[in-house]
Amino acid sequence: MTAIIFIIVLAVLIFVHELGHFLLARWNGIRVDAFKIGFGPRIFHWKRGETEYGINLIPFGGYVKIHGENPSDEATSGPDKDRSFINKNRWIQASVLLAGIFFNFIFAWLLYFGILFIGGNVPVSAFTNYKEYMTDHRVIVLDSTVDSPAIKAGLGIGDVISSVLSNGQLIAIRSTSDLQNAVNNSNGNSISLTYKKSGIDKTVQIVPVKGLIENKYAIGVSMDEIAYIHMPLFTALKNSIVSSVDIIWGTAVGLFNFVTGLFHGASSLSDVTGPIGIAVIIGNAFHLNISYLLIVVAIISINLGVINLVPFPALDGGRTLFVAIEGIIRRKIPEKFFNITNMVGFVLLMLLMVVVTFRDVVGLIK
Repeated sequence: MTAIIFIIVLAVLIFVHELGHFLLARWNGIRVDAFKIGFGPRIFHWKRGETEYGINLIPFGGYVKIHGENPSDEATSGPDKDRSFINKNRWIQASVLLAGIFFNFIFAWLLYFGILFIGGNVPVSAFTNYKEYMTDHRVIVLDSTVDSPAIKAGLGIGDVISSVLSNGQLIAIRSTSDLQNAVNNSNGNSISLTYKKSGIDKTVQIVPVKGLIENKYAIGVSMDEIAYIHMPLFTALKNSIVSSVDIIWGTAVGLFNFVTGLFHGASSLSDVTGPIGIAVIIGNAFHLNISYLLIVVAIISINLGVINLVPFPALDGGRTLFVAIEGIIRRKIPEKFFNITNMVGFVLLMLLMVVVTFRDVVGLIK
């Protein structure tokens, strides 16, 4: 199920990104030859008008083939040169290149708006500025430590803890501190914990132990406080924009700090999560609730947009940098240099993905 959800999420994000390029190209009269999701062998494909659409076997990517995006004699002076990307003015070229990033940001905003306006169970920590719109605070299990009292008792991802009976006292659990205090104050005596799993109320006996957390009794769960959030239409519109901008800015700053940190040892590739790690995160979010999943998808969409802004060959930011350089020097960059640079950039990105994926697999095995 995790693999299926991951592939669906990835396909949606790729579709949104490439749709931006596709629509802006068509809007500006540029010929679009192909719109594909995935790489490798074809699964489904069809042609409508001059554009071939398709879904390919390997889901880690996608592309829109825009006439003249990669310079060539045919694109520059061929029979369809007036509809070639390379012959459009540089503002149009930049708008087409950046449209995918813009669509990723818009998609994230729509997800946040939907959660805030329609309503959903969200992590309180993700919306700390909007607590006045929250009700029904609860504690949800994010994970259980291997061989811990919690996992032996059957607690797992997505379970909602409602109360603890400890030393004859019934304690309603509305925050993570409520649960931590109730467990620690048990002094190692058995507690009766009531929780909801898949909509069914259950009660288990658990004996807290020391050693999982220094000098405290614990049952071995990582947890989060969730609450139901709902806002009026215009309030949701405003706050979803604010939240999206905050995350875009935070992601950009984080990426900048990571890259600069590589040069003085403050960052390493171990801080990077690849497709396998992202699949695990998406799978866990899916098992928590739909709002968690949508928040994770929104964050990944923003990350995809911010990373594509980086002025590195083969990324949208790198291609836009070439357009800007051409505008400054008032002449086109040589076709051979442009194509080789983008090919080298693409190969380096693929090598990085292989390395990061290998680290993810090793981490899962461990």
